[in-house]
Amino acid sequence: MKPPIPPNEAERLRALRLFHILDSGSEKAFDDLTRLAAAICEAPISLITLVDEDRQWFKSRVGVGVTQTSREVAFCAHAILQNDVFVVEDASTDPRFATNALVTSDPSIRFYAGAPLIVGDGLSLGTLCVIDRKPRQLTDAQLDALRTLRQAVVTQLELRRALEDFRAMEQMLPMCA
Repeated sequence: MKPPIPPNEAERLRALRLFHILDSGSEKAFDDLTRLAAAICEAPISLITLVDEDRQWFKSRVGVGVTQTSREVAFCAHAILQNDVFVVEDASTDPRFATNALVTSDPSIRFYAGAPLIVGDGLSLGTLCVIDRKPRQLTDAQLDALRTLRQAVVTQLELRRALEDFRAMEQMLPMCA
C-alpha cells in the first residue's frame, strides 16, 4: 500500500530542506544514537531516516548497506503521519505492508517501530526506527527509550541547523562592518 501524503507536505518538505542535511556525510552524534536504539531495542537494524519527496534517505544506519529507498515502499512514510511511535508487529500479516518489496524480499522486514522526528514547528521530517526480520513487540521500557532517543535526534538536528545558521551569519559579518 502506497503511503498517504501528509496534508502539510509542502511545508514539511520546505522545513526538511532548511536543515541542509539530505545527502550529508556520516556524523558521530547521529551514528551513536542509531547504535544505541538498536542495542536497547535488541534490533538488527536501526535507522535515522529523512523522508524526502520521492525517497527516504538514511542519515545513519545500522544493519543495512543501502543509503535510501523509494518513499513508495517506506514504512517511515507511514510513521511520519503519527505523533507517537508507529509499530508494525508482523508486516507479513499487515494488509498495508504484506506485499511490500521490503517485506517480500531483502531485508525481509517483519517488525518495524518508528518514532517520528518532529521538529519545533510540529513538522515530521523522518524517523528514528528499529527493524527486525522476525515478528515481535517492544517492551514499554524499550518504547520509552525509543521516544527519548527520538528527542535526542531532534535536538541534534536542531543544533546542527543552528550551528550552520551561525556560521552563515559569521561569514556575513565582515561584509556588514
